[in-house]
Amino acid sequence: MSSKLSNGKKGRFVSPGERLGVIEEFVADAGTYVRDGVIYSEVVGRVLPDFMNKRVSVYPLVRKLRIPKTGSIILGQVSRVQKQNAFVRIHNIGEKKISGFFSGILHVSDVQLRYVDSMFEICKPNDIIRAKVISEKNGTYHLSIKDRNLGVVYAFCSQCGYMLELSRQRMRCPRCGRIEKRKTSLDYGKGAIA
Repeated sequence: MSSKLSNGKKGRFVSPGERLGVIEEFVADAGTYVRDGVIYSEVVGRVLPDFMNKRVSVYPLVRKLRIPKTGSIILGQVSRVQKQNAFVRIHNIGEKKISGFFSGILHVSDVQLRYVDSMFEICKPNDIIRAKVISEKNGTYHLSIKDRNLGVVYAFCSQCGYMLELSRQRMRCPRCGRIEKRKTSLDYGKGAIA
């Protein structure tokens, strides 16, 4: 084992890629990985050698970052809508809050299988949408809501801000009576906004 562990320095700070020992002396446990018979730290944390059971692990000091990746299903709020694009502030990946600030762009070609003339028929500012990350080109998250379970999950009236009710494929404001269009998810209006 490396002299750092055998000197009894339990809990010493390590960073990813730092050598912890060899597989002949210890079994690699949580927070570690093995390459060419050498055990390395996988995370930023503190070394926890278990001399009795011949195991070494690393207790993480930094929680794992949650950032959107291609294929992630995100929940976000529409911040701005233009004829061809909507801009979305991403809040969650699945049901888990993200680490940091991320935004995505939803293009009119990625909203439905049929032709759509304008994003104003799909969503409006402040709507909450569920979308899939389809690419990460140039540091920008490109989103899609083509799937039936993707789309607007909560919509708000453009006139008075009240939550719209879905009835027979149209959105109606129960407060002011305004009728609006959206591309809704199958579970529109159900569940927590998180």
